[in-house]
Amino acid sequence: METNIIMVRHAESPFVFGEERTRGLSEDGKAASMKVADILDGMDIHFVCSSPYARAIQTVRHVADRRKLPIIAYEQLRERAIKGLDYKAPWEELLAAIERSFTDIQYALDGGESTWSARQRAIPVIQQLLQEHEGGNIVIGTHGNIMAVIMQYFHEDYGYAFWNRTSKPDIYRLTFQHGELQGVERMWDEKLHGKL
Repeated sequence: METNIIMVRHAESPFVFGEERTRGLSEDGKAASMKVADILDGMDIHFVCSSPYARAIQTVRHVADRRKLPIIAYEQLRERAIKGLDYKAPWEELLAAIERSFTDIQYALDGGESTWSARQRAIPVIQQLLQEHEGGNIVIGTHGNIMAVIMQYFHEDYGYAFWNRTSKPDIYRLTFQHGELQGVERMWDEKLHGKL
């Protein structure tokens, strides 16, 4: 029996230092969230959940609303911060740290969270969802980094290079049988839907 987890990386959200949890989508991001819902319209979605962060919830809001489903927020699915949230670092330093973290899973910058730690909190939720909704289609509103961390746990190909080529938004359907990943399909096509 196949179970699908549809990972929806959040749409464009202007960065505001100190507002990691509360910053929402830009106008382009809001338009893209409608396109996400359109892409998933043909699927029988059984359950919608999300990171507790506003931008992730807003990206899957139309998916849930069209089916009259609630969005269940899981704190364990929040974005992985490679550095402490009160620590400003150059983008190049962050990129280097993210890249290293996918091969050295115990590594993080000061105050940040390693890949290993992020897995410890997120993977039990994924496994629980797979058990509770076996045979169903589950949508998860998520973020690029924690999405890659989760996907890499199930297959080593999904690391830094994968994370670095994802878009905002992005959609990946992960197909499982008996808790084992069988395949991954990218459902967001930048040529059709635009890179917003």
